[in-house]
Amino acid sequence: MASGTKGTGSKVVVWTLLTLLIVGLAGFGATNFGGTISTIGQVGDRDIDVQRYINELRGELNAFSAQTGQNITFAQAQEFGLDQRALQRLVTTVAIENEAGTLGLSAGDEQIRTQILSIQAFQGLNGQFDRESYRFALQQSGQNEAAFEEDLRAEISRSLLQGAVVGGTSAPEIFSEVVFNYIAERRDFTWVNLGLSDLETPIAAPTDADLQAFFDDNNEDFMLPETRQITYVWLTPDMLVDTVTIDDEALQALYDDRFEEFNKPERRLVERLTLGNDAEAAKARLDAGEVTFEELVAERGLNLADIDLGDVTEYDLDDGADEVFALSEAGIVGPIETELGGAIFRVNAILAELETTFEDARPALAEEFALDRARRIIGDEQENIEDLLAGGATLEELADETDMQLRRIDWSIASTDEIAGYAAFRDAAGTTEVGDFAETIELEDGGIFALRLDELIEPRLESFQSAKGRAEAGWRLAETSKALAAQAQSLADQMAAGADFESLGLTPLEQLDATRTSFVPDAPESILETVFDMAPGDIRVVGGGNSAALVRLDTIAGPDPEDTEMATSRDRMEESVAQSVASDILAAYATAILAEAGVSLNQTAINAVHTQFP
Repeated sequence: MASGTKGTGSKVVVWTLLTLLIVGLAGFGATNFGGTISTIGQVGDRDIDVQRYINELRGELNAFSAQTGQNITFAQAQEFGLDQRALQRLVTTVAIENEAGTLGLSAGDEQIRTQILSIQAFQGLNGQFDRESYRFALQQSGQNEAAFEEDLRAEISRSLLQGAVVGGTSAPEIFSEVVFNYIAERRDFTWVNLGLSDLETPIAAPTDADLQAFFDDNNEDFMLPETRQITYVWLTPDMLVDTVTIDDEALQALYDDRFEEFNKPERRLVERLTLGNDAEAAKARLDAGEVTFEELVAERGLNLADIDLGDVTEYDLDDGADEVFALSEAGIVGPIETELGGAIFRVNAILAELETTFEDARPALAEEFALDRARRIIGDEQENIEDLLAGGATLEELADETDMQLRRIDWSIASTDEIAGYAAFRDAAGTTEVGDFAETIELEDGGIFALRLDELIEPRLESFQSAKGRAEAGWRLAETSKALAAQAQSLADQMAAGADFESLGLTPLEQLDATRTSFVPDAPESILETVFDMAPGDIRVVGGGNSAALVRLDTIAGPDPEDTEMATSRDRMEESVAQSVASDILAAYATAILAEAGVSLNQTAINAVHTQFP
């Protein structure tokens, strides 16, 4: 009896402990987000679903990666504020959904069903809705059917409300008119460019005092970047190729494996337009010059990419091979009866047969073989090199005991010579600190290196003696610019007094219908900015390094009514402005309903979501 009582008591204790453990774990979020943590907050009466926040975050991270071409950690994403952007967007969305619910807007079951049936991801191989595909797709995205359909209903209701808020929004007419006139208005001006050859008095040679003064006044142009004095050892395949024994049997085997690469039959770039029973009539129209091949393609509702067969051999074409390969030059043949019906073929280019013997291919194969063998040697040696480094070997000792070569470099972000041309080296050189343990790092060509940062030299002013040549070049440019501007201003003063270009011995150029986005060849960069700040009859000088322009504004005109390109630009601009106005209206509306409904966020739940991202 005693034994039985003890066993029963033990079971009660065990089950009690298990129950407490399960309750405790549940409280700490041991289950997935769909269980314990289902929301991250509320807007009004509407929950902010945790899975929607996860999806919003993923979308934000994926968009950033697509835009920048690089993946980032979640910590980096937070530094960029991507998590806050995603959260704000979701809160705004839920706010509008909450308002739609308050107003009684809702999508009916039939509309939900129609939407689901039209989603391609839920369709089977026959193009029809497939319930298993539906269930699987939702499972992969972490959703269930009920939640998805509820989200879809909310999305439709939200779209209805958003459409009602911003529907019919257009750009203010006066705003569009002012902006368009600013962009499209035109100027006619006459101008002449003065260059070095036009200087009345050549620039005298500078004195050392001139150069020193220029250097002192422009110290920022003579700053040296941060420099890292680095010792490194490296080994590349190019360093070992001369030591590799070339195996003729291996080269022959390599040639045999890639025989088709070195020997290709004649190929032709071919397009095939299938026309069926219309092929004869179409070819007659082509021959008569009534239509082009491209127009025939367009008549079939196709584009050239749809009918492109690429580069084909005679054996690739089941039908039409004889006629296509009978052409001695690019052209059109047909109609030809194919298994798809009558067709016209166009040959765009003839690629001659390629025959490369083993002897002809041998030099390239030998180089490739040697480089590949050298990479293998380096790969085999890398483990030994890493062991030496781990054992405390210095880079100098490493160079003595292996094939690695010892070098030194004063590296900055502007360095590009030899090893500095490798991205892997630049990354390591820019991040290594004094005292860091040297390790082998792979180069893009299969080589390896290890480096040591000996000294970090902060940005500093270059010495005058070292910079003297560049200081002279800068001084000459500045003096030339001043002299040309002064000479041009003298001419401008004479024109203001009644002279014209011709009486001053100048041969001017006319620029007609220039807009703010026009390009004026050989003119100073700021010439258009200056011209659009002038009144008719004004004469200005526009400086620009080794030149100076003398400009007279002749006429001002509005946008060209015959310019269809400008009309298209106006339509695009008005559309863009309308979208911007609509976005501002919707943002203001969302802010108002957020303030009315109130928002509460569960930071603990939000932090729990963040821990799921690497």
